[in-house]
Amino acid sequence: MYGTEFDHDIPFKATGLRRLFRKPAVNNRSHARATRPGVKPQNTRHPHIVKDFDLKPGRVLARKYEVIGKLGTGWEGQVYLVRELATQIERAVKLFFPQRNLRDRAAKCYAQKLHKLRHCPIVIQYYTQETIVYRGLPITVLVSEFVEGELLSDFLARQPGKRLSAFPALHLLHALARGIECIHQMKEYHGDLHTENIIVQRYGLGFDLKLLDFYHWGPPSMESVRDDVVEMVRIFHEAVGGAKHYRHQPPEVKTICRGLKRSLILQNFRTAGQLREYLETIEWH
Repeated sequence: MYGTEFDHDIPFKATGLRRLFRKPAVNNRSHARATRPGVKPQNTRHPHIVKDFDLKPGRVLARKYEVIGKLGTGWEGQVYLVRELATQIERAVKLFFPQRNLRDRAAKCYAQKLHKLRHCPIVIQYYTQETIVYRGLPITVLVSEFVEGELLSDFLARQPGKRLSAFPALHLLHALARGIECIHQMKEYHGDLHTENIIVQRYGLGFDLKLLDFYHWGPPSMESVRDDVVEMVRIFHEAVGGAKHYRHQPPEVKTICRGLKRSLILQNFRTAGQLREYLETIEWH
């Protein structure tokens, strides 16, 4: 009754691994990272191209999950909010575009990473994997917890002037640095930090954050750790108003942002732990 594209949805055995949401930010930084030495670009040549699964509310996937609505579309696939039929519990499912998931490598890599990082509070928990058939193609579906909250981009857009003052922005950065530090301690990295893949819940002066997505640029390295650090600073810069307001920021903000020059940022903070420690000992003038 919701169309024929998924008339042949079939259940698949769970594997115990997982991944979630969006495209790596399409900008010069992401392009530079994708083409830097030692990082092999993904081969996206594939005869079967899917750009939109277009799942309608009420559709049942794998005889287990009823679609409630779409949460987002990204580079590797789409994420939907679903309700587990047996328990009525809401979950998030990611369907991978087949051209972005050749031989199931992207889904497997992401699921294994989330499983490895399952004890990091900032990471959304992976539950299981399913497979459905879409237009004759097997589509990998990863199931995770659904986290209620607000995208950081939307949260910032609601603030007066669409930005935070320095003090709450520093608390936001501290929560992010603390979460990313846990990932780095596990010898992993995020790879695509930005305001549209961070879920935020605010409690008093603090923030409770969850990451919606990771991106795999290759094996973990010091370079990928430093990329995460620079991206955190960029998020902080955006949170306090970006270039428009940077001139009038207090010294405490400028000491962190360093004009967004990568080399200068890394002079001060080479890891998320160093950034967190600095924030916890910062002196206000």
